[in-house]
Amino acid sequence: MWHAKQVVRSIYEHRDPVLALEFVTRTGQDLQDEDHPVEAHLLGRTLLRRRHQICAWHASGVTNGPTEAINNLVKRVKRVAFGIVNHRNWRIRALLYAGRPNWDLLRTITPTSP
Repeated sequence: MWHAKQVVRSIYEHRDPVLALEFVTRTGQDLQDEDHPVEAHLLGRTLLRRRHQICAWHASGVTNGPTEAINNLVKRVKRVAFGIVNHRNWRIRALLYAGRPNWDLLRTITPTSP
């Protein structure tokens, strides 16, 4: 399985989208071999089913990494924001947690002074 993981990681070493798609397809088919454990079969099946999504990076160079980072940040804030039920306050807290927000750009949530 370690070798299978290394092969899957090497998908992103290919620069040509067509070659990458062929590589993912062949890797998925190879992992379906009867000699491999059940986990490898599942990995191969997933690679075959998701090969176009996996190879989309080769065509665009764009990942969903920034979106996942924001999602992770929001979930962390949600975990530590015990008792905050006001959406406005929760949103301000998330922006503060993310770093120093530009309040001029965020006029709709500018905090009011007490």
